[in-house]
Amino acid sequence: MSGKLTGRVAFITGAARGQGRAHAVRMAGEGADIIAVDIAGPLPPCVPYQPATPEDLAETVRLVEKTGRRIRASVVDTRDIEGLRAAVDTGVSEFGRLDVIVANAGVSAPQVWDQIRPEDFRDVMDINVTGTWNTVMAGAPAIIDGGRGGSIILISSAAGIKLQPFMIHYTASKHAVTGMARAFAAELGRHSIRVNSVHPGPVLTDMGTGDMVTQLGKAMETNPALSHMMTPFLPTWAVQAEDIADAVCWLAGDESKYVTACALPVDQGSSVY
Repeated sequence: MSGKLTGRVAFITGAARGQGRAHAVRMAGEGADIIAVDIAGPLPPCVPYQPATPEDLAETVRLVEKTGRRIRASVVDTRDIEGLRAAVDTGVSEFGRLDVIVANAGVSAPQVWDQIRPEDFRDVMDINVTGTWNTVMAGAPAIIDGGRGGSIILISSAAGIKLQPFMIHYTASKHAVTGMARAFAAELGRHSIRVNSVHPGPVLTDMGTGDMVTQLGKAMETNPALSHMMTPFLPTWAVQAEDIADAVCWLAGDESKYVTACALPVDQGSSVY
């Protein structure tokens, strides 16, 4: 590692496992201290995969500390803005600053359009959209107070550029995150804060556990013509979480110092129309 984030502090949501853990470990490897949060508990009924646990979050702590960097981790639901503010305040008090926000926490739920209940739609939007907004609102003031500028990265999806069949609520939420990044970029630019969105395609994480694959397969059976809409150009269909972390780390550092309001796909070409 080159130490490109030495002396900086990153606030990362959904950090207990998967992409969030990969972001935390990658940034720590580049010299950043980490403020990490995760719900580490039950998810809404429409989400068919296994949730993260406190033990998962503890493993992220172990892996970050293994790099020699510091981490302050806490169990917080991103729908709880006061909980997020408390996590940021505690972390900034301990580490002295905040430079990077990675709004990574989110959920996915495969459901045919007419099987989505109002509470399912609300839960996905609350976590993926309101939770992302809460994350920025909790952390951005600390970056502004530092007077050094910074980088905010919102994790959207290929579904936030194109769409994900059989996930209307997820697709709507990720399009909202894409627009949110651009709007925050416009208003926070005066503080030298860059805001970008990252759009992964298929990633090998715990979202594939539980009944996720079965539920997606059942949904595809209702309209097989849509099942190949996200076929990538490259021969690698699904990537590792660390591959997404590479892009996120680049956006966090100075190599991307003039990149803002960008929707960066890391999806092997799957979101191209």
